[in-house]
This record gives sequence, structure tokens and C-alpha cells, in this order.
Amino acid sequence: MRPTNAICVCAHAQRLVFDLPIGPGERGVANLLPDPESEAWGVAYQISLDQAEWLDRTEGVPAGGYRRVSLEVTTLDGETLVAYTYSSHRGVHGRKPSPRYMGIVLAGARHHGLPADWIAWLASLDLAVDEREPARPVSSAC
Repeated sequence: MRPTNAICVCAHAQRLVFDLPIGPGERGVANLLPDPESEAWGVAYQISLDQAEWLDRTEGVPAGGYRRVSLEVTTLDGETLVAYTYSSHRGVHGRKPSPRYMGIVLAGARHHGLPADWIAWLASLDLAVDEREPARPVSSAC
């Protein structure tokens, strides 16, 4: 997918969590939830209707994994735009992003120039143990 535009935005009264289960362990993926005390930074991509429908399918909208939610966002210049995001009611408390997933999120945040305090907050989050990774042997000193 090649968006025709990408812009940094803030979604006021929204909270980013990583509570959507992926796998049997503690890993979770992103979810945006209404919260009047919070804000979430991200990137709004301008895409075609066909691309939006394809994205809905890849994100599990037809199967009920996420639902597309319309919301207003504010650009760094203070302009208000109408955008959409994905949200789900299937969140599970205690889930966390894996190191790999958070690496992707942080790389995108840095690439698009999201605010430094938002990037620092993302980098401070506890990470999940990835149960797919083989356990490393513990060495002992003799």
C-alpha cells in the first residue's frame, strides 16, 4: 500500500493500549480506546477507498477483531482532520507489546517525527515475553 500522504496527528481523548491478545502468552497488539484524560499520537495516512477496504480485511474487521472508528485528530499545525482508526472490545488486561512489535512501533514513530515525549513514553512501556522465542540456557558460574 502506498499512501498519497502521511501526517503526524494527535487523537485527543483516546488512549493507546496493547491489550489485544496475540498468542497464548502475554503478547498484545495495539488498540485505541476512548479516554477523556488521554491523548494518543500517531500517523494519519491518506489512502484510497480500495486500500481502506483491503486494510479492513487485513486487520480483521469482517471477522470482528477490530471495528473501524471515525474520530477527529489534530495535526502538529493545529489543523483538525476527520480520520479513522481501529478499536476493539476484545482487549485483555495485562497484555503487553513484544520487543519486536514495539520496535516496529518505535521505528515508525521516529521515522515520522512524532513528539519526543510520546516516543519516550512508548520506549518506557513494559514488554511481553515472546513465548515463540526459544528459552536461553542459564549459565552458572562455578
